[in-house]
Amino acid sequence: MDMQISEKICRAAKNVYQNESPAFLVEKALEKKEGVLADNGALVVDTGKYTGRLPKDRFFIDREEVHDKINFGEVNQAAAPEVFYHLRDKMCAHLAGKDVFIMDGFAGADPDHRKSFRVITEQAAQSLFAHQLLRRPTQEELVNFEADFTVIAAPSLHTDPKEDMVRSDAAILIDFREKTVLIAGTGYSGEIKKSIFTIMNFLMPEEGVFPMHCSANISKEGKTTLFFGLSGTGKTTLSADPACVLIGDDEHGWGPKSVFNFEGGCYAKCVRLSQENEPDIYDAIRFGTLVENVTVQKDRTLDFDDTTHTENTRAGYPIHYIHNASQSGMGNVPSAVIFLTADAYGVLPPISILDSKQAVYYFLSGFTSKLAGTEVGITDPVPTFSSCFGAPFLPLRPICYAKMLQQRIDAGNIPVYLVNTGWNGSGKRIPLKYTRAMVTAAINGTLQKSETVLDPFFGLRTPASCPGVPDELLCVRNTWSDTKQYEAQAKKLAEAFRQNEIKLEQVPADILAAGPHAQYS
Repeated sequence: MDMQISEKICRAAKNVYQNESPAFLVEKALEKKEGVLADNGALVVDTGKYTGRLPKDRFFIDREEVHDKINFGEVNQAAAPEVFYHLRDKMCAHLAGKDVFIMDGFAGADPDHRKSFRVITEQAAQSLFAHQLLRRPTQEELVNFEADFTVIAAPSLHTDPKEDMVRSDAAILIDFREKTVLIAGTGYSGEIKKSIFTIMNFLMPEEGVFPMHCSANISKEGKTTLFFGLSGTGKTTLSADPACVLIGDDEHGWGPKSVFNFEGGCYAKCVRLSQENEPDIYDAIRFGTLVENVTVQKDRTLDFDDTTHTENTRAGYPIHYIHNASQSGMGNVPSAVIFLTADAYGVLPPISILDSKQAVYYFLSGFTSKLAGTEVGITDPVPTFSSCFGAPFLPLRPICYAKMLQQRIDAGNIPVYLVNTGWNGSGKRIPLKYTRAMVTAAINGTLQKSETVLDPFFGLRTPASCPGVPDELLCVRNTWSDTKQYEAQAKKLAEAFRQNEIKLEQVPADILAAGPHAQYS
């Protein structure tokens, strides 16, 4: 390359705004009519056609140095180098003569492992997002800032599948040789966030750090807890516990001596958000926060219950907007690990204590489910499996990350729990207050002393009692009025797990044996 990509873009731009304040970026976004202000001061934007990530439009550039490292396939799709260079040149031409916004920041609170990123966008709103979600450098650090990676986002540049050698009118290309990410045709800011996370997931294992799609907090006693879970399982809600210090809500590294946040902010789902149920997140949506795809009413209030545009409404804000957030973004090695799942079959226990092999099995499975229809119930559930609770963001083979988890929990004798935040036989979702009580008991060690009952279908050990939780709720079978229907649903879910095992690669037999098998069902 004859010059750095950022330098080339800046030379051709109309105006370059670099590392501007949130106030400046909000003003620019309003001036450019990228969004509107809500009554609470948040900037609200409509991301357009795409309101979520586009996994089928993301590609890794296949080069010799990464060919045998990246787990190429249906999730990690390969593209040739010429695809990258073609789109990079097209993107540079597209940005020429336009206002360009640049935001510099870090991923990784631990200075020994952090990486620097430069985010170049055509939208002030997305530059605001990058400012709030990345870890913000000091003025001294900005003086000699050099980016390890560059992310370029051009939402108004729509790709042509035939001309640009991609799949649709949007594309995300990640090139580890050029250390550049290209995001074209989508205004959904989550693509910026998850591209950076994907890069960290590729780099961190080489440094002996286990990268994780999880939230983390610290109790008053100094105990660190990790919360793994797919979207909608309560990861952000449960980690934002008023009684704990929040390390972060989504992306972390587990190093030899600490757990550390990759980010400097939170990207919270806010569908049906209420101040009563999630006060910390609700109060964090204020001036400086970027809100995506939430309906703004005539009086400028936000209607979090309106899902006309999308269920995936989001709010991006700096982590210090959460009143009890950690300033350092670091904590001790974990005292407990919690896997969250929202089981719409209604058959998984509300909490289970996992042994080491079960922990690896359920980590590799990454299970949750949702209801097929709009009615709350337990019929026609749709199972979802995402290895390591984050398959779309894992460039390496899932077993690589699973081995890192197993090594750490075995070395530290760290307890692991599977918590069902979904439904049971009542047809209603398990109340949040009971889930919080179970999580508290897990963290403080109470459940380790409890008598347990063996689940007949999944081989899971369930506590017979838990402070603050009715005993009948702990035994999921007791929540069903029809035992035969319970057994039928349990067998369906067990079979779904077994079918998912077919997709798992290089998993030892003793780990597969820890899942639901014929001896249970």
